[in-house]
Amino acid sequence: MKIRLNGKLIEAPDDITVSNLLTSLGIAEERVAVEVNLNIIKKKFYETHVLHEADEVEVVNFVGGGSV
Repeated sequence: MKIRLNGKLIEAPDDITVSNLLTSLGIAEERVAVEVNLNIIKKKFYETHVLHEADEVEVVNFVGGGSV
């Protein structure tokens, strides 16, 4: 199936979960926020939230920083 990931159209397996998608991308779940079709997905649902054809997924990394 095709989904849009951070603005890019990609091919993904049918019935892939948010957790499986992050794993396949080498992304640690603890350091990101995920939005699917403009809805933020809570981390406790990453393993059960199944993605569907044409879903729009945004994965945002948390970045630390500040003044020194």
